[in-house]
Amino acid sequence: MSALEGGYICAPYLHNHPSIELKDSWEKSKDVEDMYFVTATFSEDGSAYFPSCSNHYILARFKDGKKMKKEIEKFKQDKPAFVFTMDGELFQRDVEGKLNFVSVYYLEYGQTDDDIKDVAAIIARRDKVRRAGIVHLDLSANEIPKFTFPYSKNLVVLEVSSDKSHQSDNKYCEKTRRDVGRKGITMTNLISLSVLDKLK
Repeated sequence: MSALEGGYICAPYLHNHPSIELKDSWEKSKDVEDMYFVTATFSEDGSAYFPSCSNHYILARFKDGKKMKKEIEKFKQDKPAFVFTMDGELFQRDVEGKLNFVSVYYLEYGQTDDDIKDVAAIIARRDKVRRAGIVHLDLSANEIPKFTFPYSKNLVVLEVSSDKSHQSDNKYCEKTRRDVGRKGITMTNLISLSVLDKLK
């Protein structure tokens, strides 16, 4: 199976029955590689499109996007779940420390292959980033937000491993974003996920 069929899913954890059933289901699922309990911080730009976001989410890394989309439909809630499916892996490498922070950005003006190469080259110099990829976004909710998020096909995900504070990792990602901006590529933060606990 190619790595590109995988991705991430970020489902609201609302301490209710569907949330608990979802967590139990993913703990048993062979399709879920890793699972974390996270807090989410939406940027001001992002929160305009997703007004009914939650503070706590379960973040899972999955292998099969089609299977996962069907799975999440069984656990729909009022607040949307975010399904990020991989379109391309920029790189993956072993980095010391545990996964501590995940940041999702969008490229405002689409992307050419050269832009992606520039983004990949800059991120690759950041030694705490253990994995980076280009993803697209699908939502799953009882009611889809009124305004369609216009950049859902132009997203970049960074996984950061460290033993530092989440604030420190956020600054680290922001510095990366500014470095990309110096190349004339506008990369805007959508959501930052601080890992509180590894569940699987």
